[in-house]
Amino acid sequence: MGLTIDLGAIVANWKALAAQAAGARAAAVVKADAYGLGAQKVAPALYQAGARDFFVAQAAEGRAIRPVLPADARIFILSGHMPGEGLDGLIPVLNSAGQFFRDRALRPQGVFAIQLDSGMNRLGMEPAEWAALRSEALSARTAEGIGPALVMSHLACADEPEHAANAAQLAQFRAMTEGVAAPRSLAATGGILLGHDYHFDLVRPGIGLYGGEPYAAARPVVTLALEVIQTRMVGPGESVGYGCGWTAARPSRIATLSAGYADGLLRALSGKGVSLWAGDRACPMIGRVSMDLITADVTDLPDVPAMLDILNARQGVDALAARAGTIGYEILTSLGPRYGRNWV
Repeated sequence: MGLTIDLGAIVANWKALAAQAAGARAAAVVKADAYGLGAQKVAPALYQAGARDFFVAQAAEGRAIRPVLPADARIFILSGHMPGEGLDGLIPVLNSAGQFFRDRALRPQGVFAIQLDSGMNRLGMEPAEWAALRSEALSARTAEGIGPALVMSHLACADEPEHAANAAQLAQFRAMTEGVAAPRSLAATGGILLGHDYHFDLVRPGIGLYGGEPYAAARPVVTLALEVIQTRMVGPGESVGYGCGWTAARPSRIATLSAGYADGLLRALSGKGVSLWAGDRACPMIGRVSMDLITADVTDLPDVPAMLDILNARQGVDALAARAGTIGYEILTSLGPRYGRNWV
C-alpha cells in the first residue's frame, strides 16, 4: 500500500489561498497530523513557503512539530490551556475565563490568544463573559508586549456561502472586537472564499491546503495505491465477500486488495459505486469493505497491475466521501498508519 502526498501541491494551495486573502497574513492549520498527511513534513514545507503561524488542536500536537520549525514560527493551540499541559514554545488560544486565569497564574508573561464565540456555540468566550474579561485580557502583560497575540472566532457555515449565519457571525465578531488593537482572525478556508470582509488580519486555511472542498480550485494532494494480493475467476451466480454482497452476472476476474476499514476505507463505501483505477481505466469496487481487504472487478483490464489507485486526480477525497455519505475531512483523517507514506 502506498500513500503519496504531494507537498508541492499543498504549498501551491497555501499560496493560492493566501493570494485570495491578500492584505491578511496567511497561517496554516496542521491539526490532526496535518489532516492525516504528516505534520512533521507538511509544516516545514509551508514554513519554507512563507507560513509563520500554525494551528493545532492539542498541545501534544504542538510539541510534536515545535522541534521541526524555527523559533520564529508561532504554534497556536486551539484547545487552549488545559490542566497539566506543557506549553513551552506554544501559544494557547484561551476559550474561557477559567482558561484565562489559569494561564495568567501559571504563565504570567506567557504569550496567548483569545477565542470568542460569535455564534457557533462550541468554543470561545460568549459576549457577556468577554465583556467582563475584556479589559483585563487586553491589558495583560506578556513577554512580547501587552495583550493577546490574536483575537479570533470561527464560522459555523462558511462552506455554505448564502447561509445567514455567516453575516450574523461577522457582525457579532465585529461588535465584540470593536476597538481591539490586537490582530483579528475569523476565516478558515471557507471564510477566505467568502471574500475580503471576512479576512481581517490573519486567515487560517485548513482543508483547502489538502485538496478538499470547499476550495474547488485546489490542486489534488493525495494518491492512494493499493496492492493486489490475489486474483481469481468466478462464474455467473458466484458471490464475493461477506454476506454474499455481490454476485457475478458473467464470468469475472476479481482482484483482492490490501486495505479495508481498519485503514480508513469506510465500510459505508460498500456497494456505492466506488472505482479502483488502473491508469485511466476504472474498475468497480465490489462486495463489502472488510477490515483488511476490498475486492474489485478487473475483468475488463487486459492486464492486472500490481497496484490499483483508490484516491487520485480522478477520484479525490471528496468524491470518495460523497459515496460514503460523509466529508473529505473524514476520509483524509481516517487514512491509517499501515499505508506506507511517501512525500514528494
